Amino acid sequence: MELVISKWVFAFSLFSWLIFSVAFSVEGLDEDSKVRGVNLGGWLVLEGWIKPSLFEGIPNPDMLDGTQVAFKSVKLQKYVCAENGGGSDISVNRDAASSWETFTLWRVSESEFQFRTVQGQFLSCYGNGCVVSATAKSASSTETFQIERNNDARVHIKTKSGAYLQATIDNQLVADYPGNPGWDDNASTFEMSIVANNLHGDYQLGNGYGHNKAKEVLERHRSTFIDAGDFEFLHRNGINTVRIPVGWWIAYDPNPPAPFIGGTLKALDNAFSWALAYKIKCIIDLHAAPGSQNGMEHSASRDGTVGWTTSESVSQSLHVIDFLASRYANHPALLGIELLNEPSAASVPLDILVPYYKHGYEIVRKRSPSAYVIVCQRIGNANPIELYQADIGSHNLVVDLHYYNLFDPFFVNLSPIENIRFIYESREPQIHALNDAKGPLVFIGVSPRFSDVISFSDFDSGEWVNEWNVTNGTQAEYQDFGRTQLEVYDAASFGWSYWTLKNDREHWDFEWNIKNNYLQLSKHSEPIFN
Repeated sequence: MELVISKWVFAFSLFSWLIFSVAFSVEGLDEDSKVRGVNLGGWLVLEGWIKPSLFEGIPNPDMLDGTQVAFKSVKLQKYVCAENGGGSDISVNRDAASSWETFTLWRVSESEFQFRTVQGQFLSCYGNGCVVSATAKSASSTETFQIERNNDARVHIKTKSGAYLQATIDNQLVADYPGNPGWDDNASTFEMSIVANNLHGDYQLGNGYGHNKAKEVLERHRSTFIDAGDFEFLHRNGINTVRIPVGWWIAYDPNPPAPFIGGTLKALDNAFSWALAYKIKCIIDLHAAPGSQNGMEHSASRDGTVGWTTSESVSQSLHVIDFLASRYANHPALLGIELLNEPSAASVPLDILVPYYKHGYEIVRKRSPSAYVIVCQRIGNANPIELYQADIGSHNLVVDLHYYNLFDPFFVNLSPIENIRFIYESREPQIHALNDAKGPLVFIGVSPRFSDVISFSDFDSGEWVNEWNVTNGTQAEYQDFGRTQLEVYDAASFGWSYWTLKNDREHWDFEWNIKNNYLQLSKHSEPIFN
């Protein structure tokens, strides 16, 4: 198979597909038979990498919910440790920091925090003179500590009652330091290191700013990041569908539970109005479910853990689906509802996910006989065929597949040609096999990954960012990789949705590709890339 595809050969093959591929058709789309979509990421569900500027005004921005920290006693030169990952008293006896010596922050205020161990227990202190333990399963005032920071990463840790913690000579952590410690090498001074600060979602923003400031920031963001002009831009460039991520708190608008901020429902209503005006269809995607279905920032996880699998969270998610279906079922711009985005294969078992999908399908069907019901594959070590074998629903059911060559370690050592060959040899046969399975339609959701095609951090200087884990790729190879993905993913029976419309970096996204003439999509068979 020839891997380097000329733009004219590619354009002809795409033209042929557009003209002759009539085996699959998506009901409700004007003029087009399949979904050509763009995901409106970072708008109603935050993803810090898309718009990091939203978080820049938060006090102590490196200590948000979910930040992982380690503490080293400057006197003992030992790390604070939760033995066995939690469940007993805290020690100060380790030479290096690993998982037992790493604590996840729950932010209470700008300077007050709760510390969670790798096994999920919280550090506790029940009064002055107490030995700090890691046995609490939930957090309250006895699990809340104040951190005083110096400019050189040194900190003091103080209980709610005002007692300073110190590392004793017998390697315990005790709340009995006399007086106010200075910043010298005393027993109450620790060096705090930030192990990871990866979560920047709705939880972190709301809890980081506090309600009033977060409301101000988000009202401005929601009214400016996406507007009617974006829908006109998408329509003009051949997009017929938008996939709109929402969080579970939308069902409780305008006053959702803290720290979430109301206003997303009004924004979603606006999106439907704009979509109708520009003949664009909408897919509503439950991107952030109660408790988080994958532990990531875009599912509004507080600390990177997955808590969605409880019966309470599943029931609450179904309530959200019913709320959305009842509100938009009869809206002419609705194309479908996605029941859950990217559940984790490691944390969400099929015996919980499949019944949820079946119940969600029934809820949507009661509200609409024709709206598409979209179910997302589990991310991680899972085969999408498991959803085709689950007998979830019989009419207008779609399986959403997310393909990435960036986040899977399998691709780290592959050459550009090997990345391209993988698309042809693995993904193309899988898509055709699923198309032929006589079950749900196939949707390549979020990631045709045109960002992998030409990814410059600064176009003028020629600095490259290899989003596909390739460090030696040429511009032509990036273009071939993008063409290959579009050629293969265009065969999906339901269609595809591009990963995001825009971001603060002003490149990689759909808007950047269009404006720089790297991507040309129209309602007709024009070449996709220059």
